[in-house]
Amino acid sequence: MPYVISDECLSCGSCAAQCPAEAISMGEFHYEIDADACLECGSCAAQCPAEAISLE
Repeated sequence: MPYVISDECLSCGSCAAQCPAEAISMGEFHYEIDADACLECGSCAAQCPAEAISLE
């Protein structure tokens, strides 16, 4: 089950910098995770200051 980023995202980019799969990129309103590329490692969720990342 891949991780997802909610609307609480601050668009700070700290999650994208931590993603070993480079599965996170800026979307229209906030950062988004490519579910097909997500390794489900949790690195992004651990780094998010807004706690906006969770398992789908």
